[in-house]
Amino acid sequence: MAGHSKWANIKHRKAGQDAKRGKIFTKVLREITVAVKTGGMDTATNPALRTAVDKALGVNMRRDTIDTAIKKAAGAQEGVNYEEIRYEGYGVAGIAIIVDCLSDNRNRTVGEVRHAFSKAGGNLGTDGSVAYMFKKLGIISYPDSVDEDALMEAALDAGADDVVTHDDGSVEVMTSAETYLTIKDALHAAGFAYDNAEVTMQADITTALGLDDAEKLIKLIDMLEDLDDVQNVYSNADISDEVMEQLSA
Repeated sequence: MAGHSKWANIKHRKAGQDAKRGKIFTKVLREITVAVKTGGMDTATNPALRTAVDKALGVNMRRDTIDTAIKKAAGAQEGVNYEEIRYEGYGVAGIAIIVDCLSDNRNRTVGEVRHAFSKAGGNLGTDGSVAYMFKKLGIISYPDSVDEDALMEAALDAGADDVVTHDDGSVEVMTSAETYLTIKDALHAAGFAYDNAEVTMQADITTALGLDDAEKLIKLIDMLEDLDDVQNVYSNADISDEVMEQLSA
């Protein structure tokens, strides 16, 4: 199946920006805290913690920092209780947006999220207004140097839902959210080194944006991602590499 990786360039851009702002460590540590509190401190029996630890290692967090965070979450933060909150809304050109948060103050979070939408020309919707357009899945990305046929065989044998080859030669293995860790581990054991791997929300139908609308949408996404309580932002925008290059110029 051929295609072109639209979400990857936006996600990689996001990761670089978060790192520059110094916020990504705080967000990952918060995710670790919630995972420990809800499922315990053993990564072997807590898939959410395993995913959070993988994410932390992926942004070059030190192992001792991760271990300290796990121990702290297991016993020393009884007074801090984060809850998972999802907001849904619309950006420019009717683009559907999902905002996943971890918050210890719901009123503060909704106020900040609503302000970002309003300031950037969007509007906050009601629960369920856009979530039906997205599905939760795992995406494991490999560089163009990978042996595509061997990867496809190994991925399908491991139970992957699909293997997508893009115009630039990169390959993505698509999994369900439930089988993501098992398949990622199986492919790693088979010798395939991934560029990026995560569980994400992907829209069933996307909307292509030109330069002006893409610039406005990215402004909104940047504002949302800059909020301390926001963990992830997803949209159904389709932004081409050519537009991304113009935005980066």
